[in-house]
Amino acid sequence: MTLAALKIVISAILIALISELSKRSTFWGGVLASLPLISILAMIWLYVETKSIQTVTNLSMSIFWLVIPSLTLFLTLPILLKRGTPFYLSLIISSIATVLAYYLMVLFLQKIGIKID
Repeated sequence: MTLAALKIVISAILIALISELSKRSTFWGGVLASLPLISILAMIWLYVETKSIQTVTNLSMSIFWLVIPSLTLFLTLPILLKRGTPFYLSLIISSIATVLAYYLMVLFLQKIGIKID
């Protein structure tokens, strides 16, 4: 099996596992989903393919800074749903808000001299 196929299979298994676990317990599904498993796997694949500590370091720092605006989704989605906004509309609005938060974070980082490659 090629490395690309292995990456796809492992990622799909994680997503399916989170989905199935969340049906039984949203707490444990949330715990598993909140673990940086995909980030860890991405860093492993990147290192295996490039052997570059610097590239892995850069990815890790990018993830650190970009986790902050990603929290926008997890804040706006439940607020909209609790207010009765339909699920798909809530997801679209929350996604747009998250994209805006990413854009603002990148502008902020540029302003304070932090470059994300």
